[in-house]
Amino acid sequence: MFTGIIEEVGTVSEAGQGVLRIEAPLVMTDAQAGDSIAINGVDLTVANLSGTSFFANVMPETYRRSNLADMSVGSRVNLERSLRPTDRFSGHIVRGVVEGTGTLQELRPESDAIVATYAASRSLLSYIVMKGPVCVDGASLTVMEKTPVSFSVSLVQYTQEHTNLTQRAPGERVNLETDIIARYVGQWLEERGLDQPS
Repeated sequence: MFTGIIEEVGTVSEAGQGVLRIEAPLVMTDAQAGDSIAINGVDLTVANLSGTSFFANVMPETYRRSNLADMSVGSRVNLERSLRPTDRFSGHIVRGVVEGTGTLQELRPESDAIVATYAASRSLLSYIVMKGPVCVDGASLTVMEKTPVSFSVSLVQYTQEHTNLTQRAPGERVNLETDIIARYVGQWLEERGLDQPS
């Protein structure tokens, strides 16, 4: 489990079919083989370590549902180590299970913040609620605006400086994980033949 508070922006040093190596000096300070690390919000298992980098295998299903297939050498990725029982719980409950991707529409300055707007499918938007949590490339954010085809979040200066979100260009894909509580409620309603969230 994760919190969506990004610890480091790492750099892809190897990307091939089913393999990903990330250069990440901070995350590697206490990493071990078998650990879970969220890469752009995708929970992957450390297969091996070497110096300040780690290697993970990527399954075809992960490529289908995330933007990890878009990664190449030099790509910058958000990283978070899994939550320990003694950690403070900032952010929100993040499983590291990306449900699909969205597309950056625009980054708009607003005072010291930057408002990021993402297009997403109706199936994902149905679990994204105003002032509720959403995970974008692994970062825990609060929804400030929602339309039938998109949602917006406000990126404070800390988030701008400690994630890869403002380095994206319009049209680029981002990984999305919606609120697990909303998904549980939606499934419960569906199983009982009741209306789902919209």
